[in-house]
Amino acid sequence: MSLCRYGPNVGASIALALLLLLTALFASPALAQVETEREAAAAVGAVTPDTWRQVRSGEVGPNFRDSRADSTYNLINASGESWRQLRNRWVSPFGLIAVGGMAVVILLFYLIIGRKDLSEPRTGRKLLRWPLVVRSIHWTVASLFIVLALTGLNLLYGKFVFRSLFGDAVWASMISGSKLLHNYLGPLFGILLIVLLARVLKHNWPNRTDLAWFKQGGGLVGKGHPDAGFANGGEKLWFWLLATAGLVVVASGLVLDFPNYGQSRDTMQWANIIHAVGALGLTAVALGHIYIGTIGSEGSLEGMTTGYVDETWAKDHHNLWYEEVKDQALPEDQLIGDKTLPGDSSETASRPG
Repeated sequence: MSLCRYGPNVGASIALALLLLLTALFASPALAQVETEREAAAAVGAVTPDTWRQVRSGEVGPNFRDSRADSTYNLINASGESWRQLRNRWVSPFGLIAVGGMAVVILLFYLIIGRKDLSEPRTGRKLLRWPLVVRSIHWTVASLFIVLALTGLNLLYGKFVFRSLFGDAVWASMISGSKLLHNYLGPLFGILLIVLLARVLKHNWPNRTDLAWFKQGGGLVGKGHPDAGFANGGEKLWFWLLATAGLVVVASGLVLDFPNYGQSRDTMQWANIIHAVGALGLTAVALGHIYIGTIGSEGSLEGMTTGYVDETWAKDHHNLWYEEVKDQALPEDQLIGDKTLPGDSSETASRPG
């Protein structure tokens, strides 16, 4: 059908309508951009080259820079930039040096010196060291610590490794999962850590024997093993690190976990720095604790898995404690044949642990 039969006026009207429609479609983004620029100009004011030079030089102005500690959300917040520099230039390298350096030292120590074996053959007689309740709390706290350490390291360094290896899609899932696990398991770890510390506090008060233990490097310097009670100097040091730095890490983590209690941006920044430094330091020391408690020292792991240690191990590492409880030693065959181990009952568990 031809438009000519309706006359030239109808065709011209349709053409004009189409032209107006196309003009409206293309003009809308341009108008929106103009409106956005108008709003920005009204909110910020005229931004001249002199203004940017002042911003770069660090001069203080009411519209573009804040020199105070508390953020007022101006164009540039000085404390935010300080936090970024501190995190990227100091905290991240510190973590790599602390955790990576400790791993290298442990590997070299194992390759050069090797495992610390018992000084004499095992006697086959066992002493109760850790009751079931302490072992259960310990392994729960240890498992949570490992998960939090791995997820924390992923949040801090993972993008430099996994993003380039697996791509953005896999990396996004990894970082999201790490964030959820870290945020939700952190408070649970804090609660159980306090319970564990309170449960073993009585064994970890410092005394004079600890000084001699450190002078001999836990038995690495000189001949023989240094005297030690239920807990030696190294174990007490680890306890008090958890009781001080560990609780600071927990507290700073709660500040980051619950930002809806009125914390300022600057408070969150300091909490982030404290949390990262403390957690990285504890992770490095924990590697040494794990090494000594597993492959680094013969018989140590048995105490936290079965609850019992051999008499020879007790005499080697905790001779003062051994003298106190040696009359309570039981033959290993008796423990294996007894379905209800003495250390798992509430009556006996309250004695040593």
